[in-house]
Amino acid sequence: MSIYTLRRYVTLLIFFFLAGFLQTQAQQSLLEAGPMLGYVEMQEANLWIQTTKPASFELFYWKKGEEHATKHVYSSSTLALESNTAQIKLTDLDYGTTYQYELSIEGQKVERPYKTEFTTQQLWQWRKAAPDFSVAMGSCLYINDSQFDRPGTPYGKGTEILSHIPKQNPDIMLWLGDNLYYREPDFYSKERMDYRFKDARNTPEMQSLLANTINLATWDDHDYGPNNSDRSYRMRQQALDIFKRYWTNPSYGTRETDGVFTKYKYSDVEFFLMDDRFHRAPNRLKKEDKDFFGEAQLQWLMDSLIGSNATFKVIVVGNQVTNKMNNHESLVAYGEEYEELMDFLDAHDIPGVLFISGDRHFTELLKTDREDSYPIYEFTSSPLSSGTYGNLDKSKEFENPQRVDGTLVYKDQNFGMLHVKGEQDNRQLILETYGSDGKKLWDYTIHEKDLTN
Repeated sequence: MSIYTLRRYVTLLIFFFLAGFLQTQAQQSLLEAGPMLGYVEMQEANLWIQTTKPASFELFYWKKGEEHATKHVYSSSTLALESNTAQIKLTDLDYGTTYQYELSIEGQKVERPYKTEFTTQQLWQWRKAAPDFSVAMGSCLYINDSQFDRPGTPYGKGTEILSHIPKQNPDIMLWLGDNLYYREPDFYSKERMDYRFKDARNTPEMQSLLANTINLATWDDHDYGPNNSDRSYRMRQQALDIFKRYWTNPSYGTRETDGVFTKYKYSDVEFFLMDDRFHRAPNRLKKEDKDFFGEAQLQWLMDSLIGSNATFKVIVVGNQVTNKMNNHESLVAYGEEYEELMDFLDAHDIPGVLFISGDRHFTELLKTDREDSYPIYEFTSSPLSSGTYGNLDKSKEFENPQRVDGTLVYKDQNFGMLHVKGEQDNRQLILETYGSDGKKLWDYTIHEKDLTN
């Protein structure tokens, strides 16, 4: 082969490589964020994607280990009216089965540098023991945006922590509220609110977690509206619309009552995600029976708890619920609703109740003893990336008698884990907190019998 021929051959190789690379890059650039896995049932899975412009797409999926078999395909388009998002419902799946999937936009496969798969829930009832599983959780995800952030030291401390969460192999990720932070220009513009969601959702470190873990979310004030916002917020309906656009929860409120509250059962645990903003009366309203959840939502929760046969009933709230030293942004500060819920739990002997919350910019496990019943635990997990509650050691809360010793984390960003495991009638909840470097900071085990009378 002559030098001329060799040079021409190498030139052609470089040309085809660059053409393929540029084509791949062009297709990659059409994907704004996702795919994200939403809730998964025994024979159904729900996913979400966002593209940079309206585009047709195909999602191919197949049983793991059957890569060479004929693949199933879901075809649709993202819509400009929905911010170029699409929610994808896959049906007629086999239960207890792992599926792999890939995305093609405008006819070209989108490469992802991580696995993309999901597993449908098992049909275990009346057949075998409830499956073990794990849940990750976190709140207060602040992503810096220098044009709109306040002057001075950035409040966001980086999003690397998100890359540590998938290493714990969670089946579910609970987003506990303040999953992004609206800035002042966003508060009264639906387009700006949408921008803020898009800006948070395309965070690179988040994508693997979104793609392979069931993602469920509630909100708190900062991903609902201004700080400490309530039912008087002018944009509350628009905020609800945006939330529905970006999260693939099982439902949103009821036909009679708006909101983001919903419930989801996985194995022998049922999660009740509550809405602490849409119906909330102002914190400073001087009224004894003011609304926190509101009458309809609170009744929905109580009805749902009575109807639940889950071993553990996990109530997820953006604000703290049981902290008697938090008399501002908490259910305790809305005394009548707090007492009504606690009296209900006492009167109906509801077993297995545990609260999970966010918001506080520190993490702790609270334990509230009850005179004639089991203690109520509340696991508060915060923050993922925002600033921490740096002066907590100067507050009276620093020595909170409700706090379980060794569970306070207030100088580091962190995320929580909840592992559900054990044999029938001896199930366990193992609670853990991991720091910003992905290392475990503490753990605490609650047995099934600890949450029964």
